[in-house]
Parts: sequence; structure tokens; C-alpha cells
Amino acid sequence: MQPIFLEVDEIYNLACPASPIHYQYNPVKTVKTSVMGAINMLGLAKRVKAKILQASTSEVYGNPSVHPQKEDYWGNVNTIGLRSCYDEGKRCAETLFFDYHRQNKVNIRVARIFNTYGPRMHPNDGRVVSNFIVQALQNHDVSVYGNGSQTRSFCYVDDMVEGLIRMMDAPDEVIGPVNLGNPEEFSIRDLAEEIIQLTGSRSKIIFKPLPQDDPLQRKPDISLAKERLAWKPKIPLKDGLHHTIAYFKEMLAL
Repeated sequence: MQPIFLEVDEIYNLACPASPIHYQYNPVKTVKTSVMGAINMLGLAKRVKAKILQASTSEVYGNPSVHPQKEDYWGNVNTIGLRSCYDEGKRCAETLFFDYHRQNKVNIRVARIFNTYGPRMHPNDGRVVSNFIVQALQNHDVSVYGNGSQTRSFCYVDDMVEGLIRMMDAPDEVIGPVNLGNPEEFSIRDLAEEIIQLTGSRSKIIFKPLPQDDPLQRKPDISLAKERLAWKPKIPLKDGLHHTIAYFKEMLAL
């Protein structure tokens, strides 16, 4: 992880695998990406006086005991679990952003991104939407971990990109953290059934053991994003799934 030297006005620090199977493949590198990457990008922002936005995550809340999650909730994270390389790396990155802001006057933004999906996801991404769509399109069993009652909130990628741009363009006092996500909450089983129906699949749902520290509930409180960014998601889950399924149909055909 070496510093880079560029002349820029704005930096979006999005680097880090976000799928559990990818970030757990090499957890040490995952932590390095979040922590050393943040240090390098913050150093660049400091040198060239650029605005810098950190793509943080709802994972900083861990397996939350507060529902829905607001930005002032400190989280419930297992610091030594299998997911902690990602969770703690992102939490440390947030700390670095705020310390660079306080100590070096770096112009920062911190957005906490909740589950996002859409076209151009990799078929082996490993996250729930892409997993279910690929399995359903191939008429394979759709694998639900746990009993499927755990919940997530799914934000279509176009809405998320708009939120990140609005965060970057916000007045300098709006540094965050700000939750960005869709506050509509769905169970994982409901998502699986919806995708099977939309794809016309012959797949059956099967249940597998729930991974360690997998959050049981996840739903953003986006009051701050509405107030400070005039932002809220516009694309319903069914519409977003239609677009995403069409993309994967084309990709799998190729």
C-alpha cells in the first residue's frame, strides 16, 4: 500500500471488498485496505486540499441492539470475529477521517452505506441479491442462511450514487456520518421468494446454518440524509430487482 501523487479536487474512497466471502478470504489485507488505504487517501487530500468522502458501512453497527440504526448508535461489534476484519477496518477508517479533520483540517465526508445492489455486480459477488438471482436463473436451490427471518434494507445502486454525490456536494459543515440506504425492510426469506417469482424459476429454498455474527436486523434511519442532503431512495425493490435480473440474464447467457 503505497501513497499516490495526483492533483485532484475530490476523492471518493470506495476501496475494500464488501462481500463476506471476499473480505474473509484474506482478512489481513482487508484490514490493510481499509486502514492503510484511508491513511494514504487522507494524506493525499491533506497535501492537495481536496474534499474526501469515505464509503463507510452499516457494518460499523455490527449486530445492532438498536432498531432502526441512527448515526449516534455506537454499534455492537465482535472485535475478534470472522467479520471483524471488515467491520473494524471501516470503524478505524472513520476514526482516521475524523482525526485528520480535527488535527489537519481535512475537508471530510463520511457516508455509512447500507446493502446496495444492481446491475454490474459480479455473479460470484457472494452477497445475497446476486446469490439469489444467479441461483434462481439457473434453477438451482436458493440458499438461505438461518431461518430467513433476518432482515435487510436494499438500496438500488442509482439511488446510492445520487446519495454519495449529494454528500460530496453538501456544505462543508455536513461531514457526517450520514446513513445512506433504503429504509424499507425485508426478510431474507421474502427476498428469496420475490426473486424466484420474478425470474419464473423452478428453484426451491433450502436453509443453511447462519454464519457467525450475521446481523439479525438491518434498517437505516435516514432522517439526517433527508434533512441535510434532501435525499431519499426513489426506486422500489421490485423495480430494482427487474433491472438487476435482466443484467444477470444477459451476463449468464454470454
